Amino acid sequence: MRHIAFERLHNFRDLGGYRTRDGRTVRWRRLYRSDSLAKLQGEDWRRFLDLGVRTVIDLRYPWEIAARGRVPDSDGLTYHNLSIEHQPYDQAELGADIDTARFLADRYAEVALDGVEELGQALKVIAAEESAPLVMHCASGKDRTGLLAALVLSLLGVDEETIVEDFALTELATERLVADWRAAHPDRTLKWPGYGRAPGEIMRLCLADLAAGHGSVRDYAADRLGVDDELITALREHYLMTPTT
Repeated sequence: MRHIAFERLHNFRDLGGYRTRDGRTVRWRRLYRSDSLAKLQGEDWRRFLDLGVRTVIDLRYPWEIAARGRVPDSDGLTYHNLSIEHQPYDQAELGADIDTARFLADRYAEVALDGVEELGQALKVIAAEESAPLVMHCASGKDRTGLLAALVLSLLGVDEETIVEDFALTELATERLVADWRAAHPDRTLKWPGYGRAPGEIMRLCLADLAAGHGSVRDYAADRLGVDDELITALREHYLMTPTT
């Protein structure tokens, strides 16, 4: 139920089904994460439309969208481009000696500081009653998407280990993401062995860094992103099921 199969998308999955600390469960078919929806066409596009998605949050740079496209226009679909990363870098060119987990966790820390305006806007969009079903995505659906998904799940009350496990599910798409990169860059050599990788240690370090710097993820969201109790209540009302007895 979590992974939704597409021909050209490799990392589209449902964030539903996760339990929260208070015994509630994230609703299925309300909140998705994905790699770039610019790849949608043909049968994939029809399958996407069948999901009834109402909102797309595209976390890529405007120059990425200009070069590679965006989700097609469709009646009833609202599109937001909120580029949360402000310091671009080329993962393919990194040296083989670069530690995957520590390097990427440090990049997430940069985004958490530089992208506060866009992250705050994204959370407001996600919390809005009319937004769901909603898809958040970047290029591979791993780094920028992984950070935003982790923030949302944490604010919903999902425990850290589950958030880490959700992040690591991108490992199932790594081989296809690498194949896509090679096909798009036939004249280049992929230098970094960590490209497309998503070991759980990346997110574990990211969450630890947020807690060390701010006390907790919720404190970070409150202090830096402007997330108040009203927004958290809206998130939980719209995306959590009431526990059954």
